[in-house]
Amino acid sequence: MSDIFREVDEDLRRDRAEHVFKKYGGAMIAAAVLLVAGTGGYTAWRNWQASKQQQDTAALVTAISQTAQGPEKGVEALAAYAGSADPRMAAFAQFNAAALLLRQGKPADAATIYDGIAANSAVDPVYRDLATLLGAMQRVESGDAAQLTARLQPLTADSSPWRFTARELTALLAARSGDTAKARGLFQQLADDQQAPSGVRSRAADLASLYGKT
Repeated sequence: MSDIFREVDEDLRRDRAEHVFKKYGGAMIAAAVLLVAGTGGYTAWRNWQASKQQQDTAALVTAISQTAQGPEKGVEALAAYAGSADPRMAAFAQFNAAALLLRQGKPADAATIYDGIAANSAVDPVYRDLATLLGAMQRVESGDAAQLTARLQPLTADSSPWRFTARELTALLAARSGDTAKARGLFQQLADDQQAPSGVRSRAADLASLYGKT
């Protein structure tokens, strides 16, 4: 009897399965096809992205290698590369071009490149902030102190990875503007901040002491 009941149960299951497949089989097959196609398409897209990144990186390395023919050639090649690269890779090229200009003693030209990176909303914010910092650094002795301080202010926040250098530059700008009390206070804060790099703390301690005597 148990065998009969088992056979009947299997028949019922088979009938139900056939009924479900007749009713939903088309949709199930379509879903499976879409899943396979989607997986294949995503894999192809990832492969294309990896290949493109490799090509972009190789092109950037080639542009940087032009520096061997002289800084001017390097800046020219990097500018050409940046003109057609995606924003992230273009920013890397521009940072390199600015560094070459600094080596040539052209801080104003380097600062202009940093300004361009900082103003490009397609670039990652952390690199835009770095460009703002480096641009201010080139102008700390001659640029408008109030404007530079305003640009640096967001970078002095505790959440900024560039906060220590931004605070140091802000203190230098305060000193240049004649606000020695503000400069001394900022330098002392940096000197006392155990999270600040040792070089920053050391310079800040010396300058806090210097402005404390004025």
